Amino acid sequence: MQFAEHPRTIKSFVLRQGRMTKGQEQSLETLWPQFGIETAAIPLDFAQLFGRAAPVTLEIGFGNGESLAQMAQAAPERDFIGIEVHTPGVGHLLKLVGEKGLTNLRVMNSDAVDILQQRIPAGSLDRVQLFFPDPWHKKKHHKRRIVQADFVKLIASRLRTGGVFHMATDWENYAAHMAKVMEASADFRNLATAPPYSPRPDERPLTKFENRGLKLGHGVWDLLYQKVH
Repeated sequence: MQFAEHPRTIKSFVLRQGRMTKGQEQSLETLWPQFGIETAAIPLDFAQLFGRAAPVTLEIGFGNGESLAQMAQAAPERDFIGIEVHTPGVGHLLKLVGEKGLTNLRVMNSDAVDILQQRIPAGSLDRVQLFFPDPWHKKKHHKRRIVQADFVKLIASRLRTGGVFHMATDWENYAAHMAKVMEASADFRNLATAPPYSPRPDERPLTKFENRGLKLGHGVWDLLYQKVH
């Protein structure tokens, strides 16, 4: 298994690898060859990768992979690619892939921006998901937030016309920032009936972390935008 280099100056993440469980290590060793995507500089061929032609959802920063595995299991007619820089999370998702017998999910242990730039063909994605990215809540760190104008332009270039960019955050300030950046883009229209925020769609599972926060009165904001051209 190869690990990507991260040469960009400003990062939207801090690399905290942490310890892996034996189950995660074993899953990385046994399942990565089949479900992992190695680092390379050539565009991906989704039909070859999955052995079929189907709508592709790309999730950026899937954490421990619980919700992504649930989504892949619930939508066998769709294909999913998850990108995560933290290796224990990759190992955990691969463990779930094995336990659930998923065939429509592939995993990358890389910087998502690099992958979008180098490996995702233009207009090839049906959906992009960005759930609970690092909020960088201190004002001096806001430049590290992944949702910026250039990033949104990159996402637009990789989505098909009519494709959806779905974001979610539990930081209201970041939600407002996301909405401001998205509303400034001519490539997207807001799908909310009462903009800027949408109710959580049924296809986005409620995570244990999110459910615990909601019970404590914490808010969660979903933003869904459709590529218009």
